[in-house]
Amino acid sequence: MPYSTVNPYTGELLATFANATDEEISQAITQADQTFQEWKLSSFQTRREILQRAADLLRSNVDYYAKFLTLEMGKIFAEAKAEVELSAQIFEYYVKYAEKLLQDEPLQVADPATGNAVLVHEPLGVLLAVEPWNFPYYQIARIIAPQLSAGNTILLKHASNVPQCAQVFEKLMLEAGLPNGAFINLFLSHDKVETVLKDPRVYGVALTGSEGAGSAIAALAGKYMKKSTLELGGADAFIVLADADLDKTVNWAVFGRHWNAGQVCVSSKRMIIDASIYDEFLAKYIAQVELLKAGDPMDPATQLAPLSSQKAADDVRKQIDNAIAHGATAIEVGAPVPSQGAFVQPTILTDIDASNPAYYEEFFGPVSMLFKAENEADAVRIANDSNYGLGGSVFGRDVKHAKEVAMQIQTGMVFVNHPTMVKADLPFGGIKRSGYGRELLGLGLKEFVNIKLVDVVDIDAAF
Repeated sequence: MPYSTVNPYTGELLATFANATDEEISQAITQADQTFQEWKLSSFQTRREILQRAADLLRSNVDYYAKFLTLEMGKIFAEAKAEVELSAQIFEYYVKYAEKLLQDEPLQVADPATGNAVLVHEPLGVLLAVEPWNFPYYQIARIIAPQLSAGNTILLKHASNVPQCAQVFEKLMLEAGLPNGAFINLFLSHDKVETVLKDPRVYGVALTGSEGAGSAIAALAGKYMKKSTLELGGADAFIVLADADLDKTVNWAVFGRHWNAGQVCVSSKRMIIDASIYDEFLAKYIAQVELLKAGDPMDPATQLAPLSSQKAADDVRKQIDNAIAHGATAIEVGAPVPSQGAFVQPTILTDIDASNPAYYEEFFGPVSMLFKAENEADAVRIANDSNYGLGGSVFGRDVKHAKEVAMQIQTGMVFVNHPTMVKADLPFGGIKRSGYGRELLGLGLKEFVNIKLVDVVDIDAAF
């Protein structure tokens, strides 16, 4: 697929970019490997200064960086600016904590003859990052900030519809003082990913994307014995207990499902409501979704953006039609969305059982699935009856009890009285078909380091 910028609101093709050639790929790997030999020896002070300059540049030019997000994937401009700020915060997290997190770890050994044992953290080398379009900067920041801090170098294969976002982030890092070759954007076609991964100088791959893409990358990583992490899709459960504050819960539900036009792996896709309050929740939810205004993502009044492409919008509509064909009830909510742009009418799906394909699908758009739970045990059953296990949330006034329910949810992340959120100081990752590995904090930092045992033993120690 060619790399191109198509404005999702106007449908206008603005720019195209040629795929990387074999020669360019080879040159990039060589440059990244050569830079790694020096970068791995750089001081934490040097790494901190560069990441801090990158954060400062993002903040001082927030509108400039944000406009590419809106232009290429249709993100509401206010949300685009928030993503720029989040990226800056991720850089600053590792400015503050990377050195401490990577300190040598002395081991407490039972037998003195074992010696003076310590774990050291060494960078692996060149890594490949395969990233999606829905958060073009955040996805880059959450892999390069920790891995550059660890001493690795990174090759980026970004989504084909956000090439300018990829370019501008590469330029940002160079402007911040990062050496040439430490972070390289490559317009890789899908068939050239294997070319990169089979190169012995490339040590690992981190992917955020669809289940299909994750399966393909995991297979290649296994074939060439490379470390991999996968951050894939999600169908997060949003459990509403009988004692929940409905007004506040509905407000969070509307936000949790519709931010970024519903194109978020951790958005609140499956709302599971206690039967005693189901009808009231549905009525309040419809009333709040009706207030969302769809329109130009650059307009401050817009609350619902177009999807990232016309194909994305068409695919979501096909999913809705298929769900209806298998027995679901669809409620279209609000004023008709604009005919211009890749919009999807906010839709609520009810009457979905396990025989309906939609029951197990991820809807990447403003589509809410509502389920009526007979009781809490039934709510937990519905929540866990999913191929995905990324995030989730539980809402209830009795916080202690809500936490007890949350502990039963089979996910990598779960929140009480808040939809799944992304922050610079919280880890991110899931289980089941939502992938494996973690990003951010020390967990993400250590995904691609060699945790090496160094044991100094007295030469006179007995065998």
